[in-house]
Amino acid sequence: MIQGELFDGASGGASGGAVSGGSSGGGERPARSEPAPGAVLLPGWLDLDAQRRLLAACREWARPPAGLHEVRMPTGGMMSVRMVSLGLHWYPYGYRPLAEDGTPVKPFPPELGALARRAVAEAYGDGPAGLDGLDGIAGAASYEPDVAIVNHYAHGAKMGLHQDRDERADAPVVSFSLGDACVFRLGNTETRTRPWTDLELRGGDVLVFGGPARYAYHGVVRTLAGTADEALGLVGRLNVTVRESGFGLRG
Repeated sequence: MIQGELFDGASGGASGGAVSGGSSGGGERPARSEPAPGAVLLPGWLDLDAQRRLLAACREWARPPAGLHEVRMPTGGMMSVRMVSLGLHWYPYGYRPLAEDGTPVKPFPPELGALARRAVAEAYGDGPAGLDGLDGIAGAASYEPDVAIVNHYAHGAKMGLHQDRDERADAPVVSFSLGDACVFRLGNTETRTRPWTDLELRGGDVLVFGGPARYAYHGVVRTLAGTADEALGLVGRLNVTVRESGFGLRG
């Protein structure tokens, strides 16, 4: 599994599992956008060096034990993405301390939490339209993430529309994108049907959704093969979603 498609094309330019730093500011970034109330897209927020560090960490997290695995749905079908969990093991539909192989889940890295908190502060610190900044988003001002899910999308993989309702906290979700771009569908909070907004998420982009958008249906319609920055050395797409579980892991 470690030598599978996730690691093909690796540049070897980064090493170790440390995660730190957002965009260095070395060049113009596209303007932030607010595709829905409570949802903020920060394009290019991770510069190439930060992406390399996060990718290197993901490769370490993907190693067994408690490594990258396929996920079987209650219906019996397999998800087309492979994933690894940090802090707690996610399964459809809940969390537990042991991974699929029966070993303890890898701990949630404090560096990843710090990175997510910075993203939340930047997303909401300027006060998105119609909302009162950090104080206007549930759990944003006191954001303490403690779990994460790393999804690998090989070419052709996708994820159906779903809500992130397995946590006990309504704090924002922070989503980091690496590698190939994707078409991300951000829907409404009531149904999987319209209205929805399709966004193109590229490597280095960060999407933060909380407040009114926290329980919006969302998913990945398709990945755009071959759109990754070749300098990163990643085949497919990696998505790291960081969350506050509400299970008192830090208590």
